[in-house]
Amino acid sequence: MKENTHPNYNKVVATCACGSEFETGSTNEEIKTEICSGCHPFFTGKQKLIDTAGRIEKFKKKYAKHLADKK
Repeated sequence: MKENTHPNYNKVVATCACGSEFETGSTNEEIKTEICSGCHPFFTGKQKLIDTAGRIEKFKKKYAKHLADKK
């Protein structure tokens, strides 16, 4: 068998954007995620609406006439 063919497996700290951290094993030197089980709506039961550049207001304004007609 060839030697030194496998990457090094290290203990690393995985960090989420919400600030949650946990230790795991990986071939990477660091792990950063945007969402974890501590902040994901499926696990927390809370939904976060992230409105980027006013998309929700833009949608409501665009379709306000159609929504008013259906009432």
